[in-house]
Amino acid sequence: MDALWAGRGRAVAGMAALQRSVVSPAGRHTASLIFLHGSGDTGRGVRTWIKQILNQDMAFQHIKVIYPTAPARPYTPMKGATSTVWFDRYKISNDCPEHIESIDSMCQGLSDLINDEIKNGITKDRILIGGFSMGGGMAMHLAYRFHQDLAGVFALSSFLNKDSAVYEALKKNESVLPELFQCHGTADDLVLYSWGEETNKMLKSLGVSTSLHTFPNLNHELNRNEIEELKTWILKKLPIEAEKSNE
Repeated sequence: MDALWAGRGRAVAGMAALQRSVVSPAGRHTASLIFLHGSGDTGRGVRTWIKQILNQDMAFQHIKVIYPTAPARPYTPMKGATSTVWFDRYKISNDCPEHIESIDSMCQGLSDLINDEIKNGITKDRILIGGFSMGGGMAMHLAYRFHQDLAGVFALSSFLNKDSAVYEALKKNESVLPELFQCHGTADDLVLYSWGEETNKMLKSLGVSTSLHTFPNLNHELNRNEIEELKTWILKKLPIEAEKSNE
């Protein structure tokens, strides 16, 4: 279990800094992307999966790509067995309460990761966060409840529960919100396409600029076309910046 923790940096609410796998930019670092894995995976695992699909790392000239690993915790859908999950669920369904205590605890840990990038000179409007499956759900909680000044959010094969705390937070919101880039396969038998579609419609109705990219016959997985579309969107949200003076 110790291997799941980086064991360095400042702990928040008793949480050690998250272990992470990082793809450094080829040139000057002016933006950062945080990619959150699905349940039971690791940062290195999802990085390797994407690398296998693209035959190379998802890499950029100016963007650092960070793949953190969730700490191991008991996971109720696995009968309490330990798994690397961002938060607990009562069940894998969009029609049950959220396990808000574990979600909020992880929002604190991931806020540390965002703050690390800010300390490196990256402004929040140059940081994107998103992920696959549970990672995308986690990203939506983090951005739309606690970090509404991020550059954008992406959610791949993800959903929010029907009475999500995200929806409650946005009902009271009046500020400009990060854009959401969402992808979902129509053949997904774990996180149903209709759950992703409903999440998209709810967020749109609450003032989020959203897009939903549908992939026919795609199950609960990533594919090359999806990642290429994501990369195009990433570069639209985080374009290369001209060299700035320090004045």
